[in-house]
Amino acid sequence: MIRAEAISKSFGKLNVLRNVSVRLDAGRVVAVIGPNGSGKTTFIKTLLGMVVPDSGTVLFDNQLIEKQHTYRSQIGYMPQIGHYPANLKIRQLFEMMVDVRKNAATQLDEDLVEAFHLKGLFEKPLGTLSGGTKQKVSAALAFLFNPSVLILDEPTAGLDPLSSEILKEKIQKEHQNGKLILITSHVMSDLDELATDVLYLQDGSVQFYKTITELKLETGENKLGRVVAQLMSQPRKSHQNIKTLEFSSLQI
Repeated sequence: MIRAEAISKSFGKLNVLRNVSVRLDAGRVVAVIGPNGSGKTTFIKTLLGMVVPDSGTVLFDNQLIEKQHTYRSQIGYMPQIGHYPANLKIRQLFEMMVDVRKNAATQLDEDLVEAFHLKGLFEKPLGTLSGGTKQKVSAALAFLFNPSVLILDEPTAGLDPLSSEILKEKIQKEHQNGKLILITSHVMSDLDELATDVLYLQDGSVQFYKTITELKLETGENKLGRVVAQLMSQPRKSHQNIKTLEFSSLQI
């Protein structure tokens, strides 16, 4: 569904992404993880078209995303921190987004609007909301247009335990519906529950991209946090598997 080929990006002398090539398929939940400064955010923003790579290409459903934006209507994006106009009411934000993306879906997915009881808060200005409530708004907007791809940046951060479970159940439901879901998170227990694959970035390079099942068999560990700790304590080497390596043979 999404293919990145030899993506590189620098900001001044800082090399943020280095020759990143991956294929992200429908029906998978990919955990994009790595230490701070590893290039995760830049990689995500490159897929969204918010960052233009210095070299390499990104394809969405086999179409180059360069200089076109229509593919974004098929992506639901939940940022780590949602920045909204303080005086805008929740209702106005949803109405504005529906108006902007009126052709994105014939039927809105309001599961999270209902589960988070947001309609009872619709007349509240966004500037008065707690961080957790803003997270609920961001999550509800990401799923609202029933997109085929979901990109969720630290989705459970700031949520209370009940809301976190509601969101995770929704993610699992959309996975079962065959969607591609990318999640960045520092909460390994959440990723253990949700992810099918792990894409690990470090210093802007892919260190490994494998299924969680493969990683657990390879390391003998049954928790993702311990899997990652064991692999990254080994001398630096390429852990990339067939999903990354065979990409170079694909024809655009």
